[in-house]
Amino acid sequence: MQNFLLGIMKIDSTSGSENSVADYLINGYRPEGSVLDVINIENGKKNLFYKWGEPVIIFCSHFDTVPPYIPPSMDGDIIKGRGSCDAKGQIAVMSSVCERLFESGETNFGLLMLAGEEVGSYGAIAANKVIKGCKYVIVGEPTGNKLIRASKGNILAEIVFKGRSCHSGYPENGDDAVMRMASFIERLRIYEFAKDEVLGETTFNIGKVYSDNAHNVVSDKAGLKIFFRTTKTTHDLINEIIPLLIDEHTEVNFKYGDRPMDFVTVDGFEIGVVSYGSDAPELYNLGECLLYGPGSILDAHTENEKVRISDMNKAVDDLIDIYHKLKQKLS
Repeated sequence: MQNFLLGIMKIDSTSGSENSVADYLINGYRPEGSVLDVINIENGKKNLFYKWGEPVIIFCSHFDTVPPYIPPSMDGDIIKGRGSCDAKGQIAVMSSVCERLFESGETNFGLLMLAGEEVGSYGAIAANKVIKGCKYVIVGEPTGNKLIRASKGNILAEIVFKGRSCHSGYPENGDDAVMRMASFIERLRIYEFAKDEVLGETTFNIGKVYSDNAHNVVSDKAGLKIFFRTTKTTHDLINEIIPLLIDEHTEVNFKYGDRPMDFVTVDGFEIGVVSYGSDAPELYNLGECLLYGPGSILDAHTENEKVRISDMNKAVDDLIDIYHKLKQKLS
């Protein structure tokens, strides 16, 4: 498992370049007893679906990562680098689980590796269209070895503020789009979203801000992309709240979003909730969904991303236990 993870971490597969890892696995990884289906995506990327029999329980995670690429390194029990916990480490754990299940005589399970989770889940959307007969899908994300009972949703919006340019020495002759944007941000900052009793507060971050004009010209156009982490209380209200905070010179384009989600849990595990999204909402044709994995989400997407080998080993044992409990439900 450790060597498998280090091998795929040595390959840069930031979103958009996932085929580098997909091709590496197609050419070099074929676990005993499995049949590999390559699921081609419209944008040219690939999902990999390893099947033992006719899968009714599927282990699933993604091999794309956020930039920048950080090569792997070892520090005692810790593997560091991009994808170590989000989510190549999840794939390594699930690969080991599948190999052990086959060795013990199990069948009718699968391992699904997806592209594009970090940029809209296009791999999950493609897989959801073609996979049939599955009853449970276990999605791997860094949950601190907890089973998750609920996760926040998300909504991405792009907002464009329009003004009128002029010489910055005489700002009264223009209409500063940047100041219009700043006023909106302040109104949003102090807006009181209703609190959800399970998922807590609705939060947001502004991931991109732009104003493409010279430093000595009042801006006639500015924009931002804003990403909301929504709860069941607020998800359906975002598209009503934002228009209340802008004026007639502002345009809003809601790009995409996933609803907050409830997950299946089984007895015998610590339970938690998370504030991040995953591929899970796009896998609705694969049956009921569970969310579990080693590593901390607080390390994901950072320069210090890491996972402990001991937590990975625990995850292997946990997932085998979860598999058997789900199998009992199906019998």
